[in-house]
Amino acid sequence: MPHPHLTARLTIEMVAALGTLSSLGFYLLSACGLISFLRQRRRKASPASLSGSYLPPVSILKPLKGIDPHIWEAFCSHCELDYPEFQLIFGVSDPGDPAIALVHRLQAKYPNRQIELLVCESDLGTNRKLSTLAQMLPAARHEVLLVNDSDIRVEPDYLRRVVAPLGDASVGLVTCLYRGIAGGTLGSRLEALGISTDFVPGVLSARFLEKGLHFGLGSTLVFRRTDLHAIGGFEAMVDYLADDYELGNRIAALGKRVELSDVVVDTFLLAYSLRQFFDHQLRWARSVRGSRTWGYLGLMFTFGVPWALLTVLAARGATWAWLLFGLTLIVRLAVGLTSAEAVLGDGQALRDIFLLPVRDFVAPVVWAIGLMGNQILWRGDVFYLKNGRLIRVADEAAGQHELSRY
Repeated sequence: MPHPHLTARLTIEMVAALGTLSSLGFYLLSACGLISFLRQRRRKASPASLSGSYLPPVSILKPLKGIDPHIWEAFCSHCELDYPEFQLIFGVSDPGDPAIALVHRLQAKYPNRQIELLVCESDLGTNRKLSTLAQMLPAARHEVLLVNDSDIRVEPDYLRRVVAPLGDASVGLVTCLYRGIAGGTLGSRLEALGISTDFVPGVLSARFLEKGLHFGLGSTLVFRRTDLHAIGGFEAMVDYLADDYELGNRIAALGKRVELSDVVVDTFLLAYSLRQFFDHQLRWARSVRGSRTWGYLGLMFTFGVPWALLTVLAARGATWAWLLFGLTLIVRLAVGLTSAEAVLGDGQALRDIFLLPVRDFVAPVVWAIGLMGNQILWRGDVFYLKNGRLIRVADEAAGQHELSRY
């Protein structure tokens, strides 16, 4: 009869090897998603040929809270869009928000642009961004709406390219990928590296596996007002954390397609401390768990490098285990670098690739904690998540005490 310790070791070895093989399968699925996207990009017409494309007037809605890094540069990039007619609407929930002064400065610099500022003080729900958007909507004069985050920087042809797919009536929402511009700290660099090597391959693998997207990304959400009304407006989602996911998923449920544009935009990341980086990762993890529970559970089978190292340890350094580890590391790097370089054009990822093992070993820790808890920090407020909905914690100090146990 096998010794109990030997049986336990063999069990761990087998489970770790299966975890490694499943991760390799995920990496190959991601590679298929990357190749599919790159082929789509090559088929797209050149920007110059878009001059005769679908060019309806557009209302751009940008909810604000505070001043993000490089926010002025991001604002100016939206005023310098090469597009026939568009309206820029900024909204804040606090009349004392420092972003108000920047919008006034923007209006002075671009007097010929249609730039409006709204103070939206009503509290319609726990997601203040959606609460603000719901109050901004009546000021939008056009049928086509675009919502993106305050820290997004775009190229002059951005609006032409992201709006064009709506010329097809079967398309209900257009979204796009983004690259993170790190703030200089280690936490910020880890965040940017994760966007390029984890998040984007995950999005493209989901797109490939599910034969299309069924969610949106907050970097860009372009849709028709009529479709927004058909899903109940912003008010129907005002208590959900993952508003970009909800918007895309609900429009897809109407039978409309969610189109991933070939455009890639920049998002400027905060100079996260390591603790802030961890908190942000935890919020994202619990957001995914609340929106796509089975998908979140499946992430357990994507941590290739940790699984491969565990296999080596359980197999006591057997040659086959080291070969499996080497193969996993090579495939992981190949997929991550292809995503960063070929898809996003993110040169910083190559310089920071030595940090990838740090991310790979932090990821399962975040996943495990995200699986167990329901509390998040979001822009200074503490919430509980229940079925994707936000519930504000009345006693913020108690919430901070609970988080300190991590």
